[in-house]
Amino acid sequence: MNDTTSKRKMELLAPGGGVDAIKAAIIAGADAVYCGLEKFSARDRAANVPIDDMPQVVHLAHLHHCRIFVTLNIMLVEKEFSRVLKILHRLANAQVDGIIVQDIGLMYLIRTHFPMLPIHASTQLTTHNEGQVAALARLLAVRVNLCRELNLNEIESLSRFSHGLGVETEVFVHGANCLSFSGLCYMSSVNYGNSGNRGRCSQPCREEYAPTGQGWRFPLNLKDNTAYLNVAQLWDADVDSLKIEGRIKKSNYVYAVVRIWRQQLERLYSGVPLEDSDEALRTVYNRDLTNGFLTGNIHRDMFIDNPKDNSARYFLKQSGAVRYKEIKRVNQTVNDGKKALIEEVKGKIAALSIEKVPVSVMVKGEVGSPLCFTVRTPYDTFDVFSDTALFQSQAPASGELTADKTDVDSADHLTPPAHNQLNRKLFLYKLRAINGTAYQIDTLQLDELATGLCIGYEEIVRMKDRILYRLNGNRPTVEPVALPDGPVSGHAVLMPRLSVLISDESDLSLCSDTDATVHFELPNQLSSSWQKYAALLGRWPAVVPWFPAVLIGEDYTAAVRLLEALKPARIVTDNSGVGHAASVLKILWTAGPQLNIANSYALRGLKETLHCDGAFISSELNQLQLKSIPAVADMALHFSIFHPIPMMTSRQCLFHNVTGCEKARMDNECLRTCERTATLKNMKDTVTLIEKRQERYPRLVFNRHYLNTAVVSDLPNVFSSFLIDLTHIPTLTQMTRSKKDILALFDRHVKGDPTAADALHLAICPTTCNQYAVGV
Repeated sequence: MNDTTSKRKMELLAPGGGVDAIKAAIIAGADAVYCGLEKFSARDRAANVPIDDMPQVVHLAHLHHCRIFVTLNIMLVEKEFSRVLKILHRLANAQVDGIIVQDIGLMYLIRTHFPMLPIHASTQLTTHNEGQVAALARLLAVRVNLCRELNLNEIESLSRFSHGLGVETEVFVHGANCLSFSGLCYMSSVNYGNSGNRGRCSQPCREEYAPTGQGWRFPLNLKDNTAYLNVAQLWDADVDSLKIEGRIKKSNYVYAVVRIWRQQLERLYSGVPLEDSDEALRTVYNRDLTNGFLTGNIHRDMFIDNPKDNSARYFLKQSGAVRYKEIKRVNQTVNDGKKALIEEVKGKIAALSIEKVPVSVMVKGEVGSPLCFTVRTPYDTFDVFSDTALFQSQAPASGELTADKTDVDSADHLTPPAHNQLNRKLFLYKLRAINGTAYQIDTLQLDELATGLCIGYEEIVRMKDRILYRLNGNRPTVEPVALPDGPVSGHAVLMPRLSVLISDESDLSLCSDTDATVHFELPNQLSSSWQKYAALLGRWPAVVPWFPAVLIGEDYTAAVRLLEALKPARIVTDNSGVGHAASVLKILWTAGPQLNIANSYALRGLKETLHCDGAFISSELNQLQLKSIPAVADMALHFSIFHPIPMMTSRQCLFHNVTGCEKARMDNECLRTCERTATLKNMKDTVTLIEKRQERYPRLVFNRHYLNTAVVSDLPNVFSSFLIDLTHIPTLTQMTRSKKDILALFDRHVKGDPTAADALHLAICPTTCNQYAVGV
């Protein structure tokens, strides 16, 4: 282990689901808190923070040397950007310390119009390889949250690479685990119309299912994540920020977990022995704890067949209690501890206030002299707004409270009345912007202002701006920004093409039967097979390689080698890291549907920053949401009209608790060789397919394929191509005709044959098109 007594410290980043939780995190010793607003946050169920309270929240945090990051980490649709732009303006003036972002379109707006707001790439961006970090750096992200699924070696490698680009790394170290790679889970969207990419996850993975063959009722339910016993390794791995999950948790939970982690970090920094038990963390809500992903031990023991609080069960097991009185005593002890914690935290947070800082304004002036505002604020023992010299402050005597005093003289001299006279109502109106900050005009004194005077209103506005500059720590006020003009429209598409996705070598013969563009789906594990695929695609130069969403470590390196060796004219990729590599190699690339593109600003960002020239629009959108996206010049739009519906992609084995597996842990051999399927049925009789193909990660897939023939006529002249996915995924959907015939039917439909849609629905059934109706 390196010398942890050196100056480098890791940020302890705490969740703030509401104002009380933020206060609890501050008291417990958090270096930073991340919190959401009432809209546009990936934790829609959290209490969140009203935008009007944000200046006071930031002020309180800064007083205690704590930073505030605001989450705007969802996929945005076109109509929301005018509102989001206004929110960004207010957040910039509230002096928040960073914005956590998922949507590339939002990154584009921030980097273009609010460069003073640091961009933090959300976990929803599924960051797990060097190319993705490089792509996000080009989009001006200053921090990336790395996937929960990564192990310590992978984290260390990415941290060192990121630092070379000036990008910080952030790792989830405590709280709920997601079974799916974040950003690639559509289960809640498909099953209930509540998109996880919109902050509305209904957590169907934690639902009860019909008992499986292994006797599990909650077969997808992971234990909670904790890296508490691995803090020294995280320091060695050069991680910058340790993030605690839990924005829907109460303030007492936040306080307890942050305090326990703070104590462990202080042990690390001071060089004293670290706590070697995580028992303290088990006294608060948990689903049992695991560090399986972090240690690379992706074991069946990471699951637990109960999604509820495990704290009492843990201490019962530790106590060995078997008799009723013994069990009751242990349960009572656990509950008493939680009640005492609630009362302790309630008392502590009551001492912190987000009331606005009172400001006293004295107005002075007489005929022939300047107008003068004397502004007073309470003395602040914390140097958050630090530069008191600009306010002409006098340092107080030890232990004595005084006040800052700022005289702001007008450039114009007061003159006898020529128009409306200066009065209280006028001043309160012209100075009202102060009340939109962490400050509030408490008193306005006009005793030393001679009566009957006037001055140009624009001068009062200039004086107000100077006051705000002083109150904001010598930072100028950020002016409002109008939504940029609509993206320059490209030419309307007169005749869209058909494109097809295949994954079996035997289906390459379809190339000779159609003029459709054929794409070949590449697997996740490319490290041992990229040369094979390079040779195969080299024999079919017209076939477009399609790269998957997840390519970790050596598999990403292999993907880049494949690009370098094959030098294809074009690729499609669901991984932004491959898009980055393609742009460096000057290979044309199209963004795949799992990049969750849903607005024209994301198209602009991809085009201008990563030299992308086309994108598949998210299949989660409905007709109106699709229709609202204006074309962008030199950016072709694509849409998938027939495909199996992926509900999640996981690094964990999904068969352990369903059909069982002879192996206890998931490893590279499983990834390379395993090929099997199974089904799950929840208590509403909804069937879900579990599928694992060779060289690919396990997935949950909806029980029917998506078939959308309506979009072709609903949105004419919009999409350059419509995709059909003919990879073999055994859902309930059956095709009664050959792939060649199905391909011909789709080709007729795309070209306007009015009889083809009915023929397709007869030949392919059952199917669903619910997302096109519901949207996000």
